[in-house]
Amino acid sequence: MTITYELVRDTARRIHEAALKKVPEDTKAALQRALEAETKAVSRDTLKLMLNSARAAEQKDHLVCSDSGVPVFFVKLGTNARLGFDIRRAISDGFDDMVATIRPPILKHVTNPLTLERGYQGKEMPITTFDVIAGADHIDILCSPKALGSGRWAALEIFSFPSLETIETYVMDCVMKAGSQHCPPVIIGIGIGGTFDYAAKMAKEATLRPLGSVNDEPILKAMEERLTAAVNATGFGPMGTGGDTTALAVHVNYAASHGFVPVAVCFNCWINRRMGARIAADGSVELYE
Repeated sequence: MTITYELVRDTARRIHEAALKKVPEDTKAALQRALEAETKAVSRDTLKLMLNSARAAEQKDHLVCSDSGVPVFFVKLGTNARLGFDIRRAISDGFDDMVATIRPPILKHVTNPLTLERGYQGKEMPITTFDVIAGADHIDILCSPKALGSGRWAALEIFSFPSLETIETYVMDCVMKAGSQHCPPVIIGIGIGGTFDYAAKMAKEATLRPLGSVNDEPILKAMEERLTAAVNATGFGPMGTGGDTTALAVHVNYAASHGFVPVAVCFNCWINRRMGARIAADGSVELYE
């Protein structure tokens, strides 16, 4: 059976709307753990508001946040999957359908960087990247809309033969510059190595790793633990209320590189928007976060 244009279009629309209306289960669990560990009353109240907002959005079928961001999709194509259509067009049409049908409606956040004109569509929208899955006959599509609060503070710098200490100092510089303007507690993704563009890709993908998962690279596992402790020691806290949790997690990925080593840092706000779907060769669709 061939995976159809209509199936991809409808799935893209479905997961995008879900990403705007549902906080992932692992993120709600992390917020609950933060609430139980929080020592400051105002920060506990803020975490309670976040959890209540997440539940209310699901129960009332509403947006978790009015800043719905811009559409970002990650697509993994099975090398044995049969596609007879323009998958970019299917995803773009799914976004258009979502804009036309979602209730409550979303605001116009897609912005032309040359004219600052705002709308629902624009050049290269939705932002879509592709990878492959060797030997598979299915495709995976994950939607992670990017909004202003967290998107504004992503950064990248290129070093020559940096030490781990140099890398961690740079990450903390980015954290301090962002302060609480990225709507903490955040998920921080870090990409080390590769090339300029690939480091940024790794950093974004690191934010999508399930919360509570453990890095299988011992050096990075230790780095994540050190950075998580350091970020939370800043005292910015939930939405800048001065509490104990500024980051729910720090996730790091790396790739081999030249002597020049790019280091990219990006953030997901506390909502941690993401929703994915696996479309099988038989036309069945399985959602995942």
